Amino acid sequence: MSGNTIGVLFRVTTWGESHGPATGAVIDGCPPRIGLSAADIQGELDRRRPGVLPSASPRREADRVEILSGVFEGKTTGTPISLMIRNSDAEGETYEGLRDLFRPGHGDITYQAKYGIRDHRGGGRASGRETAGRVAAGAVARRIIGLAGITVLAWTAELGGIAARNLSPAAAETSPLLCPDPEAEEKMRERLQEARAAGDTLGGIVEIVVRGCPAGLGEPVFGKMDAGLAGALMGIGTVKGVEIGAGFAAARMTGNACNDPIRPEGFRTNHAGGILAGITSGAEIVLRVACKPIPSITRPQETVDVHGNPAIVTVGGRHDVSVIPRIIPVCEAMVCIVLADHLLRQRAIAS
Repeated sequence: MSGNTIGVLFRVTTWGESHGPATGAVIDGCPPRIGLSAADIQGELDRRRPGVLPSASPRREADRVEILSGVFEGKTTGTPISLMIRNSDAEGETYEGLRDLFRPGHGDITYQAKYGIRDHRGGGRASGRETAGRVAAGAVARRIIGLAGITVLAWTAELGGIAARNLSPAAAETSPLLCPDPEAEEKMRERLQEARAAGDTLGGIVEIVVRGCPAGLGEPVFGKMDAGLAGALMGIGTVKGVEIGAGFAAARMTGNACNDPIRPEGFRTNHAGGILAGITSGAEIVLRVACKPIPSITRPQETVDVHGNPAIVTVGGRHDVSVIPRIIPVCEAMVCIVLADHLLRQRAIAS
């Protein structure tokens, strides 16, 4: 199975399935002598683990990371870093009724078409559980870009059609839904309760802001920074759309309105979202990702079985009502990984 690795110089490969013994990541290309401990990674994993948020699955996982290689006496050695998170609360037997059925909205039918075999237990490799390895690797990437003064922060911009209006990123840090608008958050929580009671799920939008990124990162043609970020974020199973800067609104603007005037102190506006011609401009990088509703719902749905016969499926098991806010640290991780890779690539050019 190819397609499990991202990056050119800072390379991350994730591994594991939802109800297998463990999941994790291998990082190759991390520079040596960077301070790193399990605690540096654990904080990020705690933000995405199940069972602790109002929208989350009741699955209980400690998500304790184990560093198996690449770190000695609290510093990276420059050799591959192997990270493992054990699955301690897997219940694969609860999915036995789905062995011969394809769940609408899931990768069941496409995995079967591609490989002729699939892990029906919670989606296997296509499960959101796979993102634990991404978050662990992203924590390492965050250490690298942090040394360059780059920060990445994301929050809930919309959930279930309810948008945050009064943005206060500081409020998002203490919000259970990571929402910067307390009034909107209260409505979001009510909407989540309604969806759960109806056996349904909700989608939403995450906004990500990168601050302190220097100008000059990114390649001008096929390695554009915006393409790399969009590809990494679209590589998250739930993401169906990515906007950078003005995004789709730019299609409705004139050139005069869309262009960002340049002053000696910097750009007056930031419709470009911090990237011009695929290269960072030094302005804040602003991204938004659209997340679809989780496809595992308890309501009856039309489907077919592995033999092509019509059937009705009701999905059991333990599932989130929305990927938000657990998806937020995943989005941050993917952005950190891309930035770390491009930062190292730029340093290679300069050396």
